Amino acid sequence: MRDLITHATSADERRRGPAVAVLPVGSFEQHGDRLPLITDTLIACLIARRVADDHGLFLLPPITVSCSHEHAPMAGTVSISATTLYATVNDIWRSLDRSGVPGLLIVNGHGGNYVLSNVVQELNVDGPCVALFPAPEDRHRARTDAGLVSSSAEDMHGGEFEVSLLLHGAPEVVGDGIGEEDHSAPDRPHLLTVGMAGYTTNGIVGQPSLATAAKGKAILDSLADSARAHLTLISPHRTAPQG
Repeated sequence: MRDLITHATSADERRRGPAVAVLPVGSFEQHGDRLPLITDTLIACLIARRVADDHGLFLLPPITVSCSHEHAPMAGTVSISATTLYATVNDIWRSLDRSGVPGLLIVNGHGGNYVLSNVVQELNVDGPCVALFPAPEDRHRARTDAGLVSSSAEDMHGGEFEVSLLLHGAPEVVGDGIGEEDHSAPDRPHLLTVGMAGYTTNGIVGQPSLATAAKGKAILDSLADSARAHLTLISPHRTAPQG
C-alpha cells in the first residue's frame, strides 16, 4: 500500500520535467464494517499512480478528507466543507502553475465531491489546464471493459466496482465476509436530503459479492487508457512517454 504514495525527490521531478501533475482526492468515510474508511482514498491513489506511471506525470500526495456529509452520522466519517476543498484544490493548482507545471489531472475517488466540477470549470476559463477524472463516460467504459455485472445505479458505494479495485490493488484491506454485505437501493431520489442512512443500514449500496481482482485489474487498465484523451486536452503539445 505504501507504493501508492509518491516517494519522488526534487531531483526526480527535475529530471522528469512534467507538464502535468496528478492529484488523487479521496475521502474518510464509512464503507460498511468490512472496508476501510480510506477506501475512496486508496482507489483514487491506485488510479492516480497508474496514470502517472503510464504517462510520466508528477504524482502528488492525496487529499484524504473531503465532502462526505451524506455519510454522517455513520461511525468514522469525517468531512471538510465544500469551500475548504475548493480552496485547497485551487491553491494546489496555483502553486503548480507557479512552479512550471500548468496541467493538473484531478483523480476523484468520492462521488460526493461535487464542488470539484466547479473548480475545474473555473480554472479552465482561460483555456484547458485542469481535468476531472474519471468522467462518467470513463467509468462506464471501464465497467464494460471489465465485464461488471451490476449497473452504475445499483453499484454506488462499496460494491462491485470499488471492491474489485481494492482486491486488485490493496487486497489486504478487504475484510473477510465482504461478499455477505450486498445491499440493493438503486433508486435514491432524496440522497442529498436524507443521506446514505436513508437508503442503507449496513453502509453499502451495491453487490461486493460480484467483485474480483481480475475485474479490478481490467477497470484500472481501462481507466489508464481513457486518461490519454484528458491529458491531450490539458497539455496539447505534450507527447506521452512510450513503453
